[in-house]
Parts: sequence; structure tokens; C-alpha cells
Amino acid sequence: MLGGKGANLAEMTRIKLPVPPFFTVTTEACNAYQPTGKFPEGQWDQMMEALKAIEKASGKKFGDATNPLLVSCRSGAKFSMPGMMDTVLNIGLNDETAKGMVALTKNERFVYDSYRRLIQMFGSVVLGLPDEAFEDVLDEMKKEKGAKVDTDLDAAALKELVEKFKAVTKAHKKEFPQDVLEQLRLATEAVFKSWNGKRAVDYRRATNIPDDLGTAVNIVTMVFGNMGNDSGTGVAFTRNPATGERKLYGDYLLNAQGEDVVAGIRNTEKIENLGKDLKPAYDQFLTICDTLEKHYKNMQDMEFTIERGRLWMLQTRDGKRTAAAAIKIAYDMVNEGLITKEEAVLRITTDNVDSMLHPQFDQEDKKVAKKEGRFYASGVNASPGSAVGQVYFDADLTEKMSKEEKQDTIMVRPFTKPDDVHGMLAAKGILTSEGGATSHAAVVARQFGVPCVVGASAIKIDLDKRQMVVDGKVVKEGEWISVDGTTGEVFLGKIKSFSPSLEEQKELLTILNWADEICARPDVRAKLGVTGPKRGLQVWANADYPKDARRARSYGAVGIGLCRTEHMFFEPERLPIVQRMILAPTSEERTAALNELLPSQRSDFEGLFRAMVDNEKDKNGYPVIIRLIDPPLHEFLPAAEELQDKIITQRIANLAGYTLGKGDTKEIAAAEKMLHAVESLHESNPMMGLRGVRLSIAMPEIVEMQVRAIFEAAANVALEGYKPKPEVMIPLTGHVNELKWIQPRLERIAKAVMEEKKVNFSYKFGTMIEIPRAAVTANEIAGLAEFFSFGTNDLTQMTFGYSRDDAERNFLITYVEQGILPKNPFQTLDRDGVGRLMRLAVEDGRKARPELEVGICGEHGGDPNSIEFCHMIGNNYVSCSPFRVPVARLAAAHAALKFSSGAENTDK
Repeated sequence: MLGGKGANLAEMTRIKLPVPPFFTVTTEACNAYQPTGKFPEGQWDQMMEALKAIEKASGKKFGDATNPLLVSCRSGAKFSMPGMMDTVLNIGLNDETAKGMVALTKNERFVYDSYRRLIQMFGSVVLGLPDEAFEDVLDEMKKEKGAKVDTDLDAAALKELVEKFKAVTKAHKKEFPQDVLEQLRLATEAVFKSWNGKRAVDYRRATNIPDDLGTAVNIVTMVFGNMGNDSGTGVAFTRNPATGERKLYGDYLLNAQGEDVVAGIRNTEKIENLGKDLKPAYDQFLTICDTLEKHYKNMQDMEFTIERGRLWMLQTRDGKRTAAAAIKIAYDMVNEGLITKEEAVLRITTDNVDSMLHPQFDQEDKKVAKKEGRFYASGVNASPGSAVGQVYFDADLTEKMSKEEKQDTIMVRPFTKPDDVHGMLAAKGILTSEGGATSHAAVVARQFGVPCVVGASAIKIDLDKRQMVVDGKVVKEGEWISVDGTTGEVFLGKIKSFSPSLEEQKELLTILNWADEICARPDVRAKLGVTGPKRGLQVWANADYPKDARRARSYGAVGIGLCRTEHMFFEPERLPIVQRMILAPTSEERTAALNELLPSQRSDFEGLFRAMVDNEKDKNGYPVIIRLIDPPLHEFLPAAEELQDKIITQRIANLAGYTLGKGDTKEIAAAEKMLHAVESLHESNPMMGLRGVRLSIAMPEIVEMQVRAIFEAAANVALEGYKPKPEVMIPLTGHVNELKWIQPRLERIAKAVMEEKKVNFSYKFGTMIEIPRAAVTANEIAGLAEFFSFGTNDLTQMTFGYSRDDAERNFLITYVEQGILPKNPFQTLDRDGVGRLMRLAVEDGRKARPELEVGICGEHGGDPNSIEFCHMIGNNYVSCSPFRVPVARLAAAHAALKFSSGAENTDK
């Protein structure tokens, strides 16, 4: 109800930190305002009563000409949305109170600086006037007075500027109100309205913040950082939000108000220099920083103002941070005794883990770029990572080129404003010529993991010419640059990048190991009451080749949930044999071709079994699920159109008088034979045709060869001392009779191989549940199948009746944008439809076979939301791409903590 800002102001007051008197209008009032555009009954009366309390606490009176109280009106939602909603400062100033302030403070310059700021903010935020209307007048005034920056303007100039700003509002047929209560009322309404502003909505979409929370409004007594060089304002973090280093990090400005720092309009001073300028206030601030971090047990982002040497705290909140910083801070705080391992795991998001595996610039290529003179500029390294893209100078065009033209874009601005957030979210990287480490661009970029360099002051941006210049080097809109958010460097052209190694990231590896420990605890699903395992999910990987399996193991996978054997058939040296097998007129000729493939398949499987071990010392194997051939045979043959073109070309050449040689004649005959085979295999809907178990029944020789290859491979590595765990998956089962027909044949081959090799090892035969009928008859299928693996790609297609490729190309985006579907069901599991079938299959399958192993190997296996659902229904494991394994490990631990009994702090 109080929002983050209001709640934390109240908490700082409670623990006796210096906070100006304030009151908070709750989020309930905001939600009540939205449908009617009017304050709910009683709100204004309550605000007037609260204002009296502020007057009593401050010793000042709102609107009084002799001792005026000034207040700020600031937004504050439940979740931090930096810069996305509106703020108005210095409310309470008018022509009369300004005179009173001058008499009271004996500082005419300060008063009229504050007054012109109020008119400008009020005009922009409340009256809806363009910023440029005021900025142009201010620039003209600075030019006229020979001033480089705002602080160079004297009292007379600022007094004149106030009148010019009032004229600006009149010219736009708006009037700046002299009634201070009207100022307060309209400013409060403007904050309420900003909850549904474009930038706030865009931000909520990107961060999954619900639209119905609303924002609170905080009315806070003004304290002034612009009263001279014994005053100032700043923003600081208790730790470095880019790296996580345990060191105060931030910016400040003397003789300034808070907007000057966060907007990036003036280049700031580093926070450590404040000790030289205002040492007593700085020492007090250091003590408060330590107090707040220990109180909240988290890195804090704070705003403060120093008024004539006196420190005031205006805000604290959990600081936005990069993925690297989030991981280091969580790791360090466990070692410092501030938080538990469970809290550390919950604080790391799956996006944090994902971004840690994103590309970084190749250092050697950067050196080459510097030698070639392609270094362009440097600034503050605000958000780490590498970004290569085409330059665009406004948010709208950045978004358009990213989404419509599918370009990699870099948004370049003098400084960003909250209105630019849609461009920032669309860009691969952000570059500004002004601003510091706590400017708007830096804060938003860090939160979303967008590489960002700010304050690159050597860059001169010409928005009229759509270009930027450094020392005569011109970069025009649409040209390529490379932005290094880790070092703050900018280069012309493209720099090579690489994916960082997980093994080198000690803190992340440790936290992922903590996640694994949490998943391994008994009874982490106790709240759910599901059948099957009480421990959390294991994370396996989809891997088709030994190199994939080795990568998966290095990322922490403890099994292979899907090896697609048909991928091995597409190897260039194997494909001709596969095609010969398909074209074979008899079973004997087909078997002969398959026997040529068997050694290659066996070798591949041996590599998988060797890679998928706990360690090389005991060679204890993890499960390896190998799916028998699934796609229709036409996929291994050339397209009919391609063959027809080839045949026609040769025949035209013949008609033109060219003599066909024997080689050419044979080539045409072969192409015609292949075309006949392709046409004979044509199906109207091949994804629902002769594939999977149906193909195995129609041509059992293929899967018989594959099972022999699997078990010969397992036997061979077992004789080397390994302990393999092969599991054979029969795909696309729709009826138990299909398994009854094929599975006993394959089991006989498995036993025969083990007898031939005189070796024994454990193995399983199971099936892929990807047809709705299989899910609803799972009790019958589990009578034969020893494990289920949900192939959610096909199960989603068949449950929705969507062709995935066609749906995603034609209408799925519209469905999601229009709210017809909450999310793309091929990316995030549809719990109500597909999920219900999965739950039914698990429950019924385990009634028939209590020890039934259940997993998921569709693309949903790497999606955190889908992983949580798999935990809820009692899956043993999820299987995903090797690159998603670290993300899945963390997501599995999050689910375990959410649903475990006795787990502390799991509702955070």
C-alpha cells in the first residue's frame, strides 16, 4: 500500500535516520482514481490533515509568504520502477512565497533557481508541455549571459528566466497555478496518471509487474541541495552495482537538486570526493550506509541531500545491479553472515545466470581495432557486456529498426529520459555523451542487462544531421559501432565476441552448487502432495553428440534427457548411406545399408556414455536417454523441387544440342529415381504421418540397428570400466499396442548383445508422451514403459491444433499482444491445457508403475516458469539445451524453495 519509497521512508524514520517530514497517499487511492479520473471520497481531506502534521513537524506553513513550506510530490510503486513515473519538486513556490523565501534565506539566487525548476517540471509533468519548450529558453539564456552551465546564471538571470518560463506555459495555452494547493492537487493527479503512461507500461511489460498494483504518492518536505557550495545532492550504492565490489559507489553534485544527478544533465563527481568537500556530512553518510545495508540485508541504492551542511536521507531501496554484481553480492553476503544460502539462491534470477553466459569482446580483436585507429571514445562503464550494432539517435527509430527490420541496434543519445525506455529495451547496447554511473541510462541498462557506456563527453551528437563526431571522425545513423559496457570503451565497426566460461566464474558455480543441494533435499515437494519423488528436479540436457554431452556436464547436467539419433544421420559421410537405405527395394538391401551405419552410431553412443559420468575416477554413469528415429524419411532426401529443377536443366541442355555423357545420363537416372522415391513418400501432413513408432513398425530394421548400436556401445564402455545407464526412448506412442508390437523385439536385441559381450548393466525402455491420447491412456502405457518423457513441442502442437511454424509466423504474436493467449505456448508451458494432460499422465502412469521416471525434453525444459510446473506435478528431471542447464538448475531450486515445507524465507 505504501509503495517501496513510502515504506522505506517510514522504516528509515522508525530507525531514527534523518528523513524530512512526509506523508504517503496509498496505492489504493491510485487504483480508485484510475476509472473515474477523480480522487476517491475523503482523500483530499486526509491529505490536508496530513499536511498540517508536516507543517507542525517542520515549523513551516504551506503557502505562507513569511515562512513557506515547500514539498516534493514523488511516485513510489510496490516494485522499483526507476524514472518510469513522475516527480515534481519545489511545490509551494509562487510569486509571493518566493519573496518570502528570499527574505528568509537571504539567497535570492537559490530561491529563483528553485522556482524556475518548479515551473519547468510542473509544465512538463503536469501540464504536458514538451521539455524542449523550456530547454530552448534556458539554452538561449545561457548563451545570452555567457554561461556554460546552469550554475553560472546569477539571481537576476534566474529571476528573468522564471518570467520567461511562465510565458512558455501561457504560449501553450496553459497557466502555471499560483494557488499552492492547486499545485499539490494537480501534481498528485499527474503521478497517478503516470502509472498508465507509455514508459511505465513498457517497463512493466518487460519486468512482469502487474498493472493493477498502482503507485503511491509521497509528499515530502523539501530540503535543498542548491543553496550554495555547502549544499549538494547525490545518489549512492552501498556496493558497486556493476561489479558487486564491497565499496561505496555513486555520484554527487554541489549546489544542485536531485534531478540534476539522475537525469545525467550535468557530469557528476564521484561519491568518494564528497569527503573532501563536505567531510562531516560524508562521515555521517558512511555510517548510515552501513546501518541500512545491515538493516535490509541487501545492497542499498540511496538518494540524499545536504542542505547547508546538514544531511537528509530521501530514499533507500534494494539497488538494481548487473548480473555479475547480483551474483557476487549474494555470494559475499552469505560469507559475511548477512544472509543464508537459501536467500542467496532466491536473490539470483534466471536472467542473471543467462546473462553471465552472454558474449564478451575478444581482447585480441580489441587490440587490433586500437592499432587500426578504430577506438572512438570512452566513458563510464555503466552496464557490462559487449554489444555490436547499428547506431540510431532516438528511441522510436531504435525500436522500429530492431523489431521491424530485425537489426542489431545501439541507441545513442546525449542522455536518456524515462520516455526512451522502449528504445533502451529494444537496443543491443546504449551509449550516451552525458551522465554518470547513477544516471537514468545506467540504472535501466543494468537492470535489463543491456551493455551501456555513459558520459562519453568527447562525443558531439548532432541530432539534426543524425550523426556523432569525435575528433573529426563522423559516425552517421545506421553505421556500425561496438560498445564495451565492461570497460567503457566504444569502437568503430564490429569487434569479435566470445561466450565466457562457466568454470571460471567461482561465485556463480558456488551458488549453482547451493541450488543443487537444495534440490537434493528430501521433502522439498511436501506441500504439493504429488506421487513420485519428494526431492527436487534434476537437470539433464538435450545432447546429440559427445561434444554436446561434455559441455552439458561442464554446466552441471546429471543426465541426457534427449539424444536425437536422426541428427547423426545428417552427417555428410552418412547421408548417402541413409538415402541408399531409404531407396532399398528389399529388407535385405535396407539391412545391408543399415549395417554400414551401425559402427558410426555405436561410436557416437560410446562418446556419450564416456562423457556422461560423475568423474573419471569411478566412471559412474549418469542416465543417457536415446530417442530412436523420429522424423519422416522424406527429411533425409532432397526436396522434390530441387530434383525437378536438376532434371529439367539437364534435359534442356540435351535439347539445345549438348551431348550427354555416360556420367550425365547416370546422374539424370539417379535424380529421377530419387524423385520417384520422394514422391512416393509424400504426405499431406508429414508431422502426423509415417514417423516415430509408426516408422519403427513399418521399417523395424532401422530401430533394430539403433538398439544394437546403443547396447554394443554401452557394453564396450562397460568393459572399459565405465558404468553406463542407457535408456531407450520410443517416440510418438499413441496406443499401447504400438509398444506391445515393437518394445519386446528391441528388448530381445538388448539382452542378446549383453549375452554376446558377456557384460551386464542397468537399462530402461520408455516412451515419449507427445500425443494427447498417450497422456489420457498413460496407465496402460506405463504397463510397458519404464519412463515417460514429455515431448512438449509436439504435445503443444497437437493439443492446440497449431502448426508451430505457421502459428508463430502468422498469428501467435497477435494472439499474445491482444491478450487472447497470455504467452506463446511454445515458449512457456500452457498449464491449463497441455499441463493438465501432463499432470494426468504422471498421476495415472504412477498408479500403474509407482517407480515411473518422468521428465520433459521439449524446449520448455529450459523455461523457468515451465520448470516450476514440472516440479509441481512430480517430474524427476527436466532436460534442456546445454546452454540452458545453469538457468534450469537455478529455476529448479527456486521451485524447490517455493514448495518445500520448513524452508525459510521462501515467500520473498
